[in-house]
Amino acid sequence: MKIEIQNLNQVYPNGNHALKNINLEFGTGMFGLLGPNGAGKSSLMRILVTLMKPTSGLVMVNGKDIQKHRKELRSILGYLPQDFRFFTALKTWEFLDYAGSLAGLKNRKERMAEVDRLLDQVGLLEARDRRANKLSGGMKRRLGIAQALIGNPKIIIVDEPTTGLDPDERIKFRNVLSQLSQHDVIIILSTHIVGDISSTCQGMALLDRGELVYYGSPENLVKHAEGHVFKLNLTPYEYEKVKEIYNVISTIPNETGWEVQVVSDDVPDYNAISIDPDIEHAYVYYMEHKLHTTLID
Repeated sequence: MKIEIQNLNQVYPNGNHALKNINLEFGTGMFGLLGPNGAGKSSLMRILVTLMKPTSGLVMVNGKDIQKHRKELRSILGYLPQDFRFFTALKTWEFLDYAGSLAGLKNRKERMAEVDRLLDQVGLLEARDRRANKLSGGMKRRLGIAQALIGNPKIIIVDEPTTGLDPDERIKFRNVLSQLSQHDVIIILSTHIVGDISSTCQGMALLDRGELVYYGSPENLVKHAEGHVFKLNLTPYEYEKVKEIYNVISTIPNETGWEVQVVSDDVPDYNAISIDPDIEHAYVYYMEHKLHTTLID
């Protein structure tokens, strides 16, 4: 399986240029799409699932233009939109049963077995007879995840999938996707939660204001921040000065004031100690210090 994106542009009627000449390629496995709100992630997702036609450019799956083969693509696609909706009159199992029918599961006995398997996988089996509109926010999100997975799709596209999930639910969901990515499946995970990328994705793209500004592995993005992340122990007065100069990543109170982590091109004063960066450090460093340099690894 392979998805190729060539010279993709999306311009809305109000003049907003949401995507600017995007070129990307996705192979089997899990790929992360990261960027701040308004970066163009949701526009790209909607084009990939054929809910929106691009202004210009091509998206091909195994060499076929998705705009010309929409029905074929949708038969192998699982999609969780950011604004996931459902039929409020249906029970949880009824909604997933309906989603399974749309996904091509015609045998009712097999479909019901798949419904219960997925409800158990996302932790909703005990709520199978509850009406979908009576579920909590996190449970509704888990139901959305289940409907994206039913029918064993070969391409799974999820837009902000862990929004509304607590830390345990987020970890469980990432584990589900990690297991699926071991098979001949393409998984595209769009998120603004940096930790979701580092924990699951072999490759990633970083979008900012519609432009592709990084394309490579999470590990290589982290390398760009090496030597640029520092820990400082500050008095309250020093902290007020530091936060006006540097990008502060974290602040932890201690006996004398604050333990602070910052990213910077230069070594700060205040007896700064260099520390190993993680993906969150790298994301902030890249967005604040490397934004105008596109890196293709």
